[in-house]
Amino acid sequence: MDFVERYQTVFVAVAIVGGLAAGQVAGVPSLAERLILPFLMVMLFAAFAGIPLSRLRAAFGNRRVVGSSLLVNFLWSPLLAVGLGAVFLRDHPALWVGLIMLMVTPCTDWYLIFTDLADGDVPLATSLLPYNLVLQLVLLPVYLYLLAGTLVELPFGVLLESVVVVLVLPLVLAGLARQGVTRWRGRAWFRETFLPKLSPIQIVFLSLAIGAMFASQGELVLERPELLALIAVPVVAFYAINLGLGFALGRLLSLSYDELVCFNNTILSRNSPTALAIAVVAFPHEPLIPLALVIGPLLELPLLSVISQVHLSIRRREWWPLERGVLQSRGS
Repeated sequence: MDFVERYQTVFVAVAIVGGLAAGQVAGVPSLAERLILPFLMVMLFAAFAGIPLSRLRAAFGNRRVVGSSLLVNFLWSPLLAVGLGAVFLRDHPALWVGLIMLMVTPCTDWYLIFTDLADGDVPLATSLLPYNLVLQLVLLPVYLYLLAGTLVELPFGVLLESVVVVLVLPLVLAGLARQGVTRWRGRAWFRETFLPKLSPIQIVFLSLAIGAMFASQGELVLERPELLALIAVPVVAFYAINLGLGFALGRLLSLSYDELVCFNNTILSRNSPTALAIAVVAFPHEPLIPLALVIGPLLELPLLSVISQVHLSIRRREWWPLERGVLQSRGS
């Protein structure tokens, strides 16, 4: 990780404090509210430009990891989000919706770093990214309508429009830019020079968007600071439950160590920036929903860092086979 990636949590924390301070200045909240969406659009463009949609076929070579990760991400995790919300956020429907949005959008970028740090299968993880992106584009409106439609007012037309404007438009523009840059300078230059610049851009503009959000809603946050702490509990519970599930399925499916690391990071990492962008557009009168999603980047990097060390510790102690099929042969 470069400097910006390594200290993403610090950048987000500084953005929150700076946004709260700036929000106390007259005129800043209204200006900040208008800047949130443009900042997020730039961030999403940078994120989508690095996703190789051409690798959709590559993942089919490992159906155990691909099939099980897609089932966990798009069937189990949405149901888990509903359950955790019912337990911890029953009296706070807006936070519950924010939790659902966070849990139904698997990551499309950051988890590659932690897969690599723990010596996981990065090519396999990369081939999964397009599936995670395409499926969440298609299923996010459905999930919200079915799972959150009774919690807040949610016109389906507005939701579809927000998905098209916030996600599809940056995705198309990023694809065109990716093709144009590749033809202009070549694949090697795109991969070695252009791609490394995208990650810092994502973090910077995500931090700017979060700072603008807290500047626009600073009064609400200062009046009810306990709400952000409240949503942290089900988020941490999600990571603990899914990590245990990942190890259990890894044993059941006889995954090798590098496959296990890829699988666990896939089902743990969440795409909070994408969910945040949708929330800003789809719920303009529910400020607690996007604010709830800010807890994602604050918690995700520290938690994934710890989980990477857990994986590496397991490997050093030889608690998990490095080769495929060893678990299955032991069981027989």
